[in-house]
Amino acid sequence: MVEARLRVIYGDTDQMGVVYHANYFRYFEFSRMEFFRARGGSYREMEGAGFMLPIVEVSCQYKAPARYDDLLLIRPKVSELRRASLMFTYEVVREDEPSTILCTGSTLHACVGRDGKPTRFPDMFLRLIEQSP
Repeated sequence: MVEARLRVIYGDTDQMGVVYHANYFRYFEFSRMEFFRARGGSYREMEGAGFMLPIVEVSCQYKAPARYDDLLLIRPKVSELRRASLMFTYEVVREDEPSTILCTGSTLHACVGRDGKPTRFPDMFLRLIEQSP
């Protein structure tokens, strides 16, 4: 399982001192990049080969607040893989309270070529998804 570690900076919090809701989407993105790196690849390589993964749907369920200076673990997982789309799911916890879920979410991605049209995932990408970190 991949766990991306991220410390909440002051600028990520709102007036109430908790992580601003939209920042969780940035945390999800960060964890996806770490997911690929943990498997020996990168999103940059995929883009270089002419493939992109735009988000076509996103959801987030907030359970408990994260605050400034919390060390978070974001756990990304591919929960669904189709011919030209995939879904990542996420779980966010504090490192010192791993059983308390702060947030869960998902992102649905299409695989598109340089022309912006849906295409099958390239073999290089499928190999990254299928291997263990």
